[in-house]
Amino acid sequence: MADEHLGDRLARLRRLADLTQEGLAERSGVSVDVVRKLEQRRKHSARLPTLHALAQGLGVELTALLGDPPGVPSTGDAEPPQLVAVRRAIMPPLFAPPPEPNGAERLSLPLLRREVSDGWTLYHDAEFGRLMEVLPGIIADARFAAAVGTVDERAAGQAALGKALQLGGHLAIRLGKIDLALSALERAMNAAADSSDPLLSGMISNSVAWNYQRQNRLDDAEHLAVYAADAVEKEQGNTAEGLRVWGGLVMSAATSAARSGDYDKASEMMTTAENATCRLATLPPPADGKMVSVFSRSSVRIERVRLAVQHARPEEALSLAKGMRLSADTPPSWRTWLLLDVARAHADLGNAEGAVKALERLRQIAPAWLRHHTLAVAIVSDLWAGPARPPGLRRIAEFLGVAN
Repeated sequence: MADEHLGDRLARLRRLADLTQEGLAERSGVSVDVVRKLEQRRKHSARLPTLHALAQGLGVELTALLGDPPGVPSTGDAEPPQLVAVRRAIMPPLFAPPPEPNGAERLSLPLLRREVSDGWTLYHDAEFGRLMEVLPGIIADARFAAAVGTVDERAAGQAALGKALQLGGHLAIRLGKIDLALSALERAMNAAADSSDPLLSGMISNSVAWNYQRQNRLDDAEHLAVYAADAVEKEQGNTAEGLRVWGGLVMSAATSAARSGDYDKASEMMTTAENATCRLATLPPPADGKMVSVFSRSSVRIERVRLAVQHARPEEALSLAKGMRLSADTPPSWRTWLLLDVARAHADLGNAEGAVKALERLRQIAPAWLRHHTLAVAIVSDLWAGPARPPGLRRIAEFLGVAN
């Protein structure tokens, strides 16, 4: 259920697993006190490493414990037509010929690449409703381009198809449709194998690793990211595009290690990634960075802030975030994560006013993203249940539907 409290969901899954609170605590390595406080609604949220451990103890995917994304709850009703259209575009009927492209004539490859790039812009702006409307057409155009023309034109079409399907995978993850995401990413990987882009497999591997994280397959996610990073470094490590893809994979591996509880290993990986960003300044920039990877010094520092917050190191997180200058190509989604983590760090230190200040700034610059983050709801729920409600909290709580 969309409005089910984390503690209620935890208790329900624990009973389905035929476990006592003590049994779940033993299986997961989480203190029984945390389990009790969550189930008694004395805690409204838990850190991701704790949630991963509880999911592991329950034998379920992380998404089963997290519930629906706030912006796209499932109600038990049929999927909306826009999502059905996305699903059909990602998984067309077997043996069906590729559909005709949008418009009367076939799109040129430059226009097709622009169409795909515009789709990614919608994603980074959290315009998921609009993206659901246009994505089926983008995938259809790319699938047609991958099936016609010369060998080189088909290979370029496959590259566009791979990026379009990767975009479909990211959208599905955000909508909580993990199985659809994996189907999209598997098809994207097949397109990458026939494409003209030697980095596409590495980029899609990063997306698959993220999907594995959502399924609580942390070891699989880390191993995939490391394997793909090694392959990219060997083949394309001397280009800006290759370095960006490699760096994104290293950060992904670090995130999986951290969520598995190995913060030291994750910190070492992140330091390696951050040191490598210095090389980017010496290399020609890619033509379209958001089509490659958001890897930069800013993204590494944002991820380090996140890992510090998730491992109960709020002072370290705020120290890392202080005075941070974000690069111009840092997408809104990453700026959102930074502000949410700053808010969580302030809340962990008992500074409710600082937390609300960060959340208010986020609501001003990226209201759509605020609605799509379970972490935002968790932070606001904790603040709302706290002993003091600073100015501005009610407005945010009402915006997220948390206020009673």
